[in-house]
Amino acid sequence: MSSSGPTLAQIEVVGIVLTIAAVIVTSFRLYIRARHKRLWIDDAWAAVGMIFNFMLLVADCMYLQDYERYPQGVRVALYYMIAQFFYAVVWSSRLSILFTIVRLTVPGTTFRRVLISTAIIFGIVWALLFSQVWWVCESEPSWKIQPHPQCDLGRGIAIAQIITDVLGDFVLILAPFSLLYKVRLSTGQKVRVLAVFSASAITTIVSLAHAYYIFSGGGTKEVMAAIVEASMSLIVANLSVVVAFIFHLKAEEDSPSTPTPIITFGSQPRKRVRDPLDTNFTSVESTPIVLEDLSESRPRSLKTGDDDEISFSNNREAKQPNEWC
Repeated sequence: MSSSGPTLAQIEVVGIVLTIAAVIVTSFRLYIRARHKRLWIDDAWAAVGMIFNFMLLVADCMYLQDYERYPQGVRVALYYMIAQFFYAVVWSSRLSILFTIVRLTVPGTTFRRVLISTAIIFGIVWALLFSQVWWVCESEPSWKIQPHPQCDLGRGIAIAQIITDVLGDFVLILAPFSLLYKVRLSTGQKVRVLAVFSASAITTIVSLAHAYYIFSGGGTKEVMAAIVEASMSLIVANLSVVVAFIFHLKAEEDSPSTPTPIITFGSQPRKRVRDPLDTNFTSVESTPIVLEDLSESRPRSLKTGDDDEISFSNNREAKQPNEWC
């Protein structure tokens, strides 16, 4: 392992801090969904990502600091575990984001079928990347005799990561734009909703840095970039639920709590929509527009009902200015 770059202790500190942050955010997301009895496939993938992220941290700590205590075969196994746990966190996080978008669509629509087909493709890509590590590292096993074994992944894996990461995150950014294209929202509200899903671009930037360090020969910089990418992917996957919950609390503080009837996207709003990220927001002064339950089928792409985390409320008292945060 290269001596340049961050020290092993620095990598451990970054790994512990980011993993704890990712676990806290994911646990909070699962608590919100469980409390409202809305657990679904996207939450299951987030939970899988959290488990693998914790396992990645444990393997990292054993590999970086305590490797001298273990036989050479265990050290090699730890390296393989780190490489595969990394892919597990990143792609389970992407699947969580994708199924969060899927749950906003109506069963039977073409757009929903396209998203589910994309999820299958994501799974195939994950399997190919998983296999690529094995055939690259096993084809040149000389790295296994190093005191601190690290496989030279080479240009092939770096190129594969760049292509799959960029295309995968592009899909996750484009899908919400297509979904909300015809929804009547103010400019500020659309920016707020789409910014949450567009946070996938953060993981794209980190993944490009990770691929660069693979190109340049690995070392501790590659390990650091992999840890950061894994934890950031999981944190980003939970933003849509956590941000929706935060704006829901803000809406409750700003408005009375007496419930009013729920209308759908098919209804004509009386005033401009106020807060696109509220969850089940009810008020005597506002009429929420929410997303429909998965069991209901309508001839539209976007759901209109009461069983999802994103809702859109409408203030009757006064016309609200565009909000950007």
